[in-house]
Amino acid sequence: MKIAKAEGADILTGGKRPTTPNQGWYYEPTIVECPRQDLTIVDTELFGPVLSVLRFDDEDEVVCLANDSKFGLAAGIFTKDNARALRMMKAVRAGIVWVNTYRVVSPIAEFGGFKESGYGRESGMQAIYDYTRPKTAWINISDEPMANPFVMR
Repeated sequence: MKIAKAEGADILTGGKRPTTPNQGWYYEPTIVECPRQDLTIVDTELFGPVLSVLRFDDEDEVVCLANDSKFGLAAGIFTKDNARALRMMKAVRAGIVWVNTYRVVSPIAEFGGFKESGYGRESGMQAIYDYTRPKTAWINISDEPMANPFVMR
């Protein structure tokens, strides 16, 4: 959080180790208000309970902000406007997009990122290609030689 503060961010809540022992937390849930997109904390995968918040004026601006990252694992969109949700889902470059929810997963739904957020997909039918090596085999079970399959009949 020292770097975020030095770059101009405001820690709205959290930002330190919890004082209650043995809760399994290593860091308090933290919300960081960021005045600009170029802050280090905005484009760093922290893998902790830290949320970077940026203000925006319109839909086009927030799509630009969301896509201005070398990462693209997941995105969350919260809106009551279904048409906006559909536009945003299409425009945001992320491997999974949640609308009015977050972190819903299923073993039948593909999961994986875009850009520098992972390689390939886990779960779903697409994962079969990551975990298998398909092989084709042709077997002639007669004593006669197989006819040439490339000759037109």
